[in-house]
Amino acid sequence: MDITTTEVNGQLIAIANADSVILIDEQSALDLIMTISYDHKSNRIALNKEAISEDFFNLSTKLAGAVLQKFVNYNIKFAIIGDFSSYTSKALKDFIYECNKGNNVFFVSSEQEAIDKLSNAK
Repeated sequence: MDITTTEVNGQLIAIANADSVILIDEQSALDLIMTISYDHKSNRIALNKEAISEDFFNLSTKLAGAVLQKFVNYNIKFAIIGDFSSYTSKALKDFIYECNKGNNVFFVSSEQEAIDKLSNAK
């Protein structure tokens, strides 16, 4: 996993890119949170979609809710970068829409959009 940081609007944002799936369950989410919090001193994380298990995007597995709850519990703002247009589930589209209206979790199409959302999140 490659992690870079950038500071925007006084917020340090960690951008993580992985070539393989690294976020597969609640424990791996905690590992990511703690690694970035400790090593990079950031509470704002952007991660490429390819690094997340496909089970996350199947809401019936309840993985998305469990994982995202960890980010909220630890006060971590989180953006997932990728193309979500291939998903046909109305429930997932609604979930993404609702997340993007909030202030903690964002589904975005580019790294720049992730930086913009995370740097402005309250």
